[in-house]
Amino acid sequence: MMNTRKCGYRLTTDEPRSCRALSDGRVRLQLPEELGHCYSECVELEHGFLLGRLHYHPSRSLVEESNGPHAGRVIVVTVGLQGQSAYQGRESSDLLFKAGHTTVTAFRSLRGERHYQEDQSVSQLRLVISEAALNKYVGPERATQLMDCVGLHRLSFQASSQATMAHAAALARYMQPCSPEQPIHHHRLNLQIHALSLLAEQFNRLAPPNAAKGAPLSVDDIQRVERARDLLSSQLDQPITVEYLATTVGINEHKLKEGFRYLYDNTPIGLLLELRMRKAYTLLESGQQVAQAAWQVGYKYPNNFSVAFTRYFGRSPKSIFGNKRA
Repeated sequence: MMNTRKCGYRLTTDEPRSCRALSDGRVRLQLPEELGHCYSECVELEHGFLLGRLHYHPSRSLVEESNGPHAGRVIVVTVGLQGQSAYQGRESSDLLFKAGHTTVTAFRSLRGERHYQEDQSVSQLRLVISEAALNKYVGPERATQLMDCVGLHRLSFQASSQATMAHAAALARYMQPCSPEQPIHHHRLNLQIHALSLLAEQFNRLAPPNAAKGAPLSVDDIQRVERARDLLSSQLDQPITVEYLATTVGINEHKLKEGFRYLYDNTPIGLLLELRMRKAYTLLESGQQVAQAAWQVGYKYPNNFSVAFTRYFGRSPKSIFGNKRA
């Protein structure tokens, strides 16, 4: 925690601050000029979801009283871009905000002090999301899991990932002053995308989705199963076996079958038959002879193909031949 005993100025909550809505859509809060170049800006992305950017360069050590009540619980993600600041709560809750680090907190109200060092620049990006807004994105169960706390609670403080810093840099760029001809709402889609991506990364670290825990296959397994399905589709004329598929994509046969059931509600051989029959139906409609269609979907003998086709569709291949041309 920074040493702020020799603070040059204490800014109480009662002291006036300049607050004004800018023409490009931002709301700017400015401290008195005699305290240095200190301001914060925010824009509401949607109801209950705020994006803010803070830049303080105080001319003297500064202690700013904080008393921020909210209608309900909120989560705040603070990405340190430059310098560092500290928060000291009245309930023995201390926080550090540092460049290259991301701090995630949950609370209903703030009663404490923010500390800034003399002649030191501090830049931070903040995302504030209410419980109601969070419910919409992650559901009530995960939202409660994240916000179930009394008072101020630090959920996470860790070095920012490359993805976090990339999203934060993009958000800070779109928060820069715009011309009247191009107000900030022209960038709202970009702001929303980067803000939600940044939130998703933090929340997935804090409370991974339950669905991921119960999934029978890993992401790598699913990709292998999808490649096996693509092989089936591209080699309908070949004698394909489960062993061949599993070996080609690098997965065991049991997991391959499990994956096909999980993703396609079918077995590999069952899906192969389905793909062959659909392809054959299209070929017959386009005017190809039964023997030609049979050969292109892996049947050497037209009679065997006719039996399989009739069993699958309840109609003979000859009844389909050339129908599309009509």
